[in-house]
Amino acid sequence: MSELKQLSGQDNSFLELEKLGLPQHIASVAIYDQSTAPGGIVRFKQVLGYLESRLHLSPLFRSKLHHAPLDLDRPYLIDDDDFDLEYHVRHIALPQPGDWRQLCILIARINARALDLSRPLWELYVIEGLDKIPQVPPRSFAILHKIHHCVMDGASAVEMQAALHDFSPEPRVIEPEKQRVVHTPPSPVELGLRAYLNALRKPRRILKLARRIVGQKSQARKLPRSERGAVAERKATTRFNGEISQHRVLDSITLDFSEVRAIKSTIPAATINDAMLAIVSGALRKYLESIGELPRESLTCGCPIDVRDPSERGTGGNVIGFMGVMLRTDVADPLDRLRAVHAAAVEAKADAQASDVRIPLEFMEAVPSGIMTTAMRVQASLGVNATPFNTILTNVPGTSADLYFAGAQSVEGFGIGPLVPGVALFHTATSVVVNKKGRMLLSFWACRDAMPNPDVYRQCILESYEELRDAALAPRDSE
Repeated sequence: MSELKQLSGQDNSFLELEKLGLPQHIASVAIYDQSTAPGGIVRFKQVLGYLESRLHLSPLFRSKLHHAPLDLDRPYLIDDDDFDLEYHVRHIALPQPGDWRQLCILIARINARALDLSRPLWELYVIEGLDKIPQVPPRSFAILHKIHHCVMDGASAVEMQAALHDFSPEPRVIEPEKQRVVHTPPSPVELGLRAYLNALRKPRRILKLARRIVGQKSQARKLPRSERGAVAERKATTRFNGEISQHRVLDSITLDFSEVRAIKSTIPAATINDAMLAIVSGALRKYLESIGELPRESLTCGCPIDVRDPSERGTGGNVIGFMGVMLRTDVADPLDRLRAVHAAAVEAKADAQASDVRIPLEFMEAVPSGIMTTAMRVQASLGVNATPFNTILTNVPGTSADLYFAGAQSVEGFGIGPLVPGVALFHTATSVVVNKKGRMLLSFWACRDAMPNPDVYRQCILESYEELRDAALAPRDSE
């Protein structure tokens, strides 16, 4: 049999979630100043040529799903022998006046639509007409890049974005693609045999996994209580933890990275992620309090963590664990809340280190996908919400230098993550560099029914940030 790349159990889980009506692609949004490009303009024809010259840098550009007979096994990835670049790259423009709110609404509408799973799992939109956006140079354009989560996680997305960008307006020399060999897709008989062999291995995998779980619990009981960590799970329920509609809202706020770094530096050993969690915590507290829905208990945030080992770097797909962090929305003072969030994050990391965070991944690998799909559908039909978080925040580190696409300089950029059952609000913190100055962009992606007024939540984020910044940077009386 020829070598084939099969989706992992976790990769396949995103396809199964999509069957519940929740699109499971991730996206990046970037705004480019085309005045830096040769001739001061980037034409759509140039964009197509630029992308075509780099398609071979990642196999994901031409890969599509190939299903086993009767879906008896997880899908495989094969080359699309009928690949059409112009299907995947679209060119649109904002109507006048072309302001920020219009851009967010347009991106929300496009990104709410699921990808065509019969084609390579990505789309790229070039959006012109950005004429009235503060601090964005005139004649700039935006790019929305969608790619399915089943073939890419946040860490892989950073690698792909690096392949699409340069560090100067002059594009780097890309070695042309060697003669591409398109492999014949495996026959139904071959796929059926693979499915049979994989099914034979599953009982042994499940038994080994059960032994590891028992061993882990035994080892955890031997640790001192202070070293066991504490699993943070959702104790409160908010408007963001109910049924999710098909409609979305989006916004992004630009923060000064040096100020975010100064905020985290007020607490010994605190991290940038702690500071971002504290900002989100303050914003949620303000938003829910303003509508009389702030729970007495602290909200909990799910934070994705990359658990790849060195051999899995650059392989695409997903190797993601989660840790739950108490947001301490029950603490009113912004600095006290930052201290409490940092302490909660330390506990969450201790729990991740004390436990085997790869066990859930291996569980999805061992259990037949049909069983998992049925379980998810039963939960959805019964209205059971098994997700242990109120919201999610992922931190996507950017590069430490300015980036260019076809000669145009990136001046803003942020990510968008998928909503999952019972969690209708997703935050992404993205660090970028523009003209050698660091920025932190905090974006949110939400169900419109759960958040009908995104402009209010945007203001809550700004107020939370400013309160925390002012409290952190205020001069202190010498002791």
